[in-house]
Amino acid sequence: MPPAKKDLGIPMSQVIRERIKAANRRFFANDNIAEFIQPGEREALLLEVEGKVRALLESLVIDIEADHNTRSTGKRVAKMYINEVFGGRYAPLPALTEFPNDKRLNELMIMGPITVRSCCSHHLCPIIGKLWIGVMPNENSNLIGLSKYTRVAEWIMCRPQIQEESVVQLADLLERK
Repeated sequence: MPPAKKDLGIPMSQVIRERIKAANRRFFANDNIAEFIQPGEREALLLEVEGKVRALLESLVIDIEADHNTRSTGKRVAKMYINEVFGGRYAPLPALTEFPNDKRLNELMIMGPITVRSCCSHHLCPIIGKLWIGVMPNENSNLIGLSKYTRVAEWIMCRPQIQEESVVQLADLLERK
């Protein structure tokens, strides 16, 4: 991003959104947009979201200056959404260790239960659940490390979405890998 945009006071969300649109890509709630965020911009986005959360609390007629319980709520909520609840939108896909199927495994492998957290994109309410991943390698396919399935599941699930779409998105990703 040219430095002039930062200096002009353009919101970071707008800068990132313009990059995504220029690449002719979508940015639905459950999409990963990490490739469009440059170093340092996540922190700027965090500050922007903090200000918007503070404005929301003010609109709800909550005294965020005098009430010690809500004085730093804007910052806490912004960090929670960007780093945790929606973290899968802003972080790249975790590295997947792939290795040859030397033993010619061709039996069903099941990983789980995996506890996942997500967020309903309709109401921004938390979703907590368990999932199992079943993989049926063939004797000629490569394998990925078992711990990577949990990391990928968490990466997909930590986004605002509906559950039905998230499991399809996870299955499609694992099939491609």
